[in-house]
Amino acid sequence: MQRKAYVPGVAVLLTALLAGCTSGSEANGSAGDAKQGGPGASVPAAEPGRYRTLPEPCGALNRSTLDSLLPGIKEIADEEQRNKAYEGTATATYDTDRRVGCRWKAESVDATHHLLIDLDRVVSYDGEVSDEERAQEVYEAKMSDADIPEPARSSPDMPSNSGSPAGSTSPDASGTPDDGTGSQPAASDDPTADTDTGTGTGTGTGGDADTDTDSADELLPRVLDDLGDAAFIDDAATSSGSAQHREVTVVFRTSNVIVTIGYEAQPTLAGEQPDSKDMQDRARNLAARLADRLSN
Repeated sequence: MQRKAYVPGVAVLLTALLAGCTSGSEANGSAGDAKQGGPGASVPAAEPGRYRTLPEPCGALNRSTLDSLLPGIKEIADEEQRNKAYEGTATATYDTDRRVGCRWKAESVDATHHLLIDLDRVVSYDGEVSDEERAQEVYEAKMSDADIPEPARSSPDMPSNSGSPAGSTSPDASGTPDDGTGSQPAASDDPTADTDTGTGTGTGTGGDADTDTDSADELLPRVLDDLGDAAFIDDAATSSGSAQHREVTVVFRTSNVIVTIGYEAQPTLAGEQPDSKDMQDRARNLAARLADRLSN
């Protein structure tokens, strides 16, 4: 009888221990569920960018392309200096997988030209933001810094192409893309070549006031809808005393790479103004060529 008196106590102790273990297990399980989605959880990472490396920019352009962009480069008398001018000067960088660039310069009788190509491969360090999304943020910041106006939006009762920005590409009746300046680009094996082989330092052709105004509007800084995933062009003319200077900049994004092209001209003769249309056409053609290269 004395041994039986201890049985209920043992049963109570075992019940309490089991209850404690069960309670602890449930508490631990709830804590684990609460952490799902936290830093330690298995959450799919954002998509990486398409590009993991960058091309070598100084070797991206052949000599005929540079001849059309930098009049006078092939006229350099000294062969060693001429070859060096064609090679360009690489931009200093600490990581050629992340950013590369190259500069060229050439002087002619009519003008001095400068050309810059800069490629920036954007990488997002946020697991929830893809490289491409981060690259778009960088691109939009550049667009904002350049004060590029947003393209007009089409209204519901207007044709879908009525909201296209001035200078955007639209096919004509023959299906040939418009270069955005009201004229068709010249056919050529070299996308940067132009029918006009001048230096781009002219003052443009004459015409009636309305035509000149329309042409000027089409050359204003604007968004381009025919280049990469997003693109814009900027055009700035400045003067210092009698010296005139024009810089055309094209920026475009393709996936997680942002390409910047800077094209400058300063005429030799006082009072001469570099031709805006000519310089924009050349810069846009070069941008199209680089975009095709990145896509292949």
